[in-house]
Amino acid sequence: MTDPAARRTLRPPAGYRLAASVRGLTFSPYDPCARIAAGTFWWATRTPAGPATLALRPAAGELVAEGYGPGAGWVVDRADAVAGLRDDLTGFAELAAAHPLVHRLAREHHGLRMPATGLVFPRVLRAVFEQKVTGKEAYRAYAATVRHFGEPAPGPLQPLLLPPTAAAVAATPYWVFHPFGVEQRRADTLRRAAAVADRLERCADSTEATRRLTAIPGIGAWTAAEVVRIAYGDPDAVSVGDYHVPNTVAWALAGEPRGDDARMLALLDPFRGHRGRVCLLLEAAGIQAPRYGPRATIRSFARY
Repeated sequence: MTDPAARRTLRPPAGYRLAASVRGLTFSPYDPCARIAAGTFWWATRTPAGPATLALRPAAGELVAEGYGPGAGWVVDRADAVAGLRDDLTGFAELAAAHPLVHRLAREHHGLRMPATGLVFPRVLRAVFEQKVTGKEAYRAYAATVRHFGEPAPGPLQPLLLPPTAAAVAATPYWVFHPFGVEQRRADTLRRAAAVADRLERCADSTEATRRLTAIPGIGAWTAAEVVRIAYGDPDAVSVGDYHVPNTVAWALAGEPRGDDARMLALLDPFRGHRGRVCLLLEAAGIQAPRYGPRATIRSFARY
């Protein structure tokens, strides 16, 4: 078995839940770049120091972080942030107390933490593919793209793959993505973001990253929020423009089966600073607004 190039032991707070905290870093149980296997979370990525795989393994109340590959030291140094252990809940308990449901969920899911990878482009790759399509369509496009570039990740867990480099994506013609179910609009958006990925990675915080991201044609508030919530662990990032979230928030916080973005933001305003965290708690609790009408159709842009 491959030995890790770096190792570190972390001490999470009582009740910490690894799988729930890192779930946002996986696209599905079959994500080619990240997965949970036998209780261990495996995450393959590209770091400023080179390709790396991070393994996070619970052990007797502790969390063992092991890194593989040239970027092993980088991912192990950042392992506590990736696990969500740098997540700052200061002031949230007082805000949560203002609404009985949020107060209850904050207690029931007190072991849930928000990860912060410190890496922007890998999340852009996923978020752009998720624009205005179903989750299944987005996952198929994402997985097919990762497998197209197909670089194995370092470490013992196979077949784990690295996400493609920004340079490779920027140099790839849009029509290469078409058989993966990605139309030209999203392909070009992704290629534009890839071309400026170096500048995106140098952003000091989520505010600067949001400004730079939304300056890219094809990237709006929804995509930027999806990126900074994971890259920076921004607890206030709200996915304005989402198909489901406004309804979920309206139903959970006001008993209203439908809501638009303006109503969602008004209901979340008392939790400012932690609005994204409230949305995460509602998702973790499985709360959904009543469904009306047929489900969204799964399309295949590859046939168009």
